Amino acid sequence: MHFSERMNRFEEGIFSKLLEMKQKKVEKGEEVIDLSVGTPNIPPAKHIREALCEAAAKPENYIYAIRDQKELLEAVAFWYKKRYQVILDPDFEICSLLGSQEGLAHIALSVVDEGDVVLVPDPCYPVFADGPVLAGASLFYMPQKKENDYVIDFGDIPEEIARKAKFMLVSYPNNPTSAIAPDSFYQELIAFARNYDIIVLHDNAYSELVFDGRTCGSFLRFPGARDVGVEFNSLSKTYGLAGARIGFCVGNREVVGKMKALKSNMDYGMFLPIQQAAIAAITGDQSCVSETRNAYEKRRDVLCDSLKEIGWDLEKPKATMFVWAKVPDGFEDSMTFAMDLLDRSGVLVTPGSAFGPSGEGFVRMALVQNEDMLKKAADQINKSGILRK
Repeated sequence: MHFSERMNRFEEGIFSKLLEMKQKKVEKGEEVIDLSVGTPNIPPAKHIREALCEAAAKPENYIYAIRDQKELLEAVAFWYKKRYQVILDPDFEICSLLGSQEGLAHIALSVVDEGDVVLVPDPCYPVFADGPVLAGASLFYMPQKKENDYVIDFGDIPEEIARKAKFMLVSYPNNPTSAIAPDSFYQELIAFARNYDIIVLHDNAYSELVFDGRTCGSFLRFPGARDVGVEFNSLSKTYGLAGARIGFCVGNREVVGKMKALKSNMDYGMFLPIQQAAIAAITGDQSCVSETRNAYEKRRDVLCDSLKEIGWDLEKPKATMFVWAKVPDGFEDSMTFAMDLLDRSGVLVTPGSAFGPSGEGFVRMALVQNEDMLKKAADQINKSGILRK
């Protein structure tokens, strides 16, 4: 058998590797506290589940959706106006995604050709780089440096690279670093994109998971943003609908139009009952959003305070559902530490090397366990002695 050269660009995904490591431990009867994958364990609110179940009970909802329901598009426009103070045209500036991961994996296919340059953050969520690579792009990593609070400095992008770049991805609040960008960053981003004729994709999956009284909005609220790009948003973390796969691409109508055209050749649209669940989520009672945020903030405090008490020096994240922590001294690399940590303590984390070159030396921990389990994780790490290596 002969396979495409394209597949030589990819290794097995990091989360598949981690799952295999976990399963081996579980098969031996050992407990694993999984802090690796950011899969929420906070379920959708009752009214969202009821909308899904009611729609799923109707036989007529099992046809191909083909395209987004008008009701869904209008609901997204309502959501963006109410939550972000951004006005969207439902007909031309909104496209649903089968989860933002699907959109991130495919959007580059509608923008870049083989060999085009794409700018991606470093470190970054893996699909930010994998999607453009799938499309045959050449990557340039934009450093997110700790000394700059993990916010991209456009001065770090060489002039010749900027002139070649066709597409760039940015994301704040940021996965994995949990950084938040100031308004000045977005103003610089829009000016940079306009100056070099670069299309921007801003991933805004964590705008509701912002802590200590802080708030975040939409990239599209800044003047000129819609002229240069689009924003991805997701209902996975905010509303607990991760497995239902619901995301949206909104903003620049040319980019959204190309995304719609691409998807019309790739899938048959979002399952109609899931469209109804999405509508219920973004137009219904929003008290579940603050409840979810408060739950993650408490988990953050429990995990970070517990780890600091046992000698793991780390910073509390300002946002997201992740803790970005420096690997303790004495370990060669983040993967070695993650494997050793799992073996000795039963706690599974994601090595920072999975998030790009600058991720090396760190691990990411997802706040996807309840408070008691997070305390237990810290206790088991302490008992393992791994921090005293």
